[in-house]
Amino acid sequence: MSSSATLAPVSPLSDRIQAMNESATIAMAKKSRELLAKGFDVINLSFGEPDFQTPQYIKDAAKQALDDGYTFYTPVPGIPELRQAICDKFKRDNDLDFLPNQIVVSTGAKQSLANAVLSLVNPGEEVIVFSPYWVSYEEMVKLAEGIAVPLSGTLENDYKVTAAQLEAAITERTKLLMFSSPCNPTGSVFSRAELGAIAEVLARHPHVYALADEIYEYINFVGEHVSLAQFPAVTDRVITVNGFSKGYAMTGWRLGYLAARPDIAAACEKMQSQVTSGTCSITQRAGLAALQGGRASADEMVAAYRRRRDLVLDIVRDIPGFKTPTPSGAFYIFPEVSAYFGRTAPDGSTITNSMDLAMYLLNDALVSAVSGDAFGAPDCIRFSTAAADDKLVEAFRRVKESLAKL
Repeated sequence: MSSSATLAPVSPLSDRIQAMNESATIAMAKKSRELLAKGFDVINLSFGEPDFQTPQYIKDAAKQALDDGYTFYTPVPGIPELRQAICDKFKRDNDLDFLPNQIVVSTGAKQSLANAVLSLVNPGEEVIVFSPYWVSYEEMVKLAEGIAVPLSGTLENDYKVTAAQLEAAITERTKLLMFSSPCNPTGSVFSRAELGAIAEVLARHPHVYALADEIYEYINFVGEHVSLAQFPAVTDRVITVNGFSKGYAMTGWRLGYLAARPDIAAACEKMQSQVTSGTCSITQRAGLAALQGGRASADEMVAAYRRRRDLVLDIVRDIPGFKTPTPSGAFYIFPEVSAYFGRTAPDGSTITNSMDLAMYLLNDALVSAVSGDAFGAPDCIRFSTAAADDKLVEAFRRVKESLAKL
């Protein structure tokens, strides 16, 4: 027998995919479903999904689109009517002027973000990522062979990175800044003054672009939503991403979009043309109806999210060891939980980090949450508050009871 026969088989998988991590939110949701399938009463607070149904008028538009025969390929960047409606939305809500050739409609805001990163970032270029950050940002940068540079905000500043921190982090290799406001996972919202200061920094560094994720725009508890692209000195270097999943409870429809200057939009269209082409024709007609219907349904959901946030904070602030800022938007709480590290669980195991704590809560309390490691904040844990009031009360009763065992 030749010596080569004893060698371990070489994986056929690319280095690219082997270096990439699975989405932590999807992984925890998967574990929750597995326990549910076995008959356990799991309360899943790991997924960023509204628990509301898509408004009826949007569903009706999709049914009408089917009846009207909208079942064919669409232009790669989206149907003209939807792109114009998105321009109208930007003008109405954000006082931003875009033309349809600056809009690219995609299969979810996640694809819009990936299109932008892959269209802008070269191997070895640095991407500053405000941390805590949404789980997929860093993996998208890896896919583009860029170098993610996390920049952490402090708990005392509601996890928000300052303009001074950004200034200090920019190098000649910096290509892009990525951030969200309202933020997933923290719920923090950048004010006009804070974004204005960030815009001033970017204005001094014309080689740096910004990718502003505004998917939670409508879920805002402080009133004003400010877009980085509103600051004239940097408008041409900001790519603004938004979508329908959160504000219109359209997660399964998979519809997002970006707005950028024409050459960047064209590059994103080119990227998309080789990956998915135009997104679902029926979904696009539904999205058009959503925008034409205004914000009334979104505002009703936001009132519920605000009430749930306050309900959860009243409970969580009685849990020893949780340091929980008040979220200004989105539908999460993101407590700092390092007080529980080093403690012993009833089975004798040690809680060494937030992943251990998340798994302990899943198995002992039957409550699913996501470790902060995935968001660049290893001392934290994320709970979604997008659940019915009684589910939230029961979930955090269980969490408090389980933590008391440590």
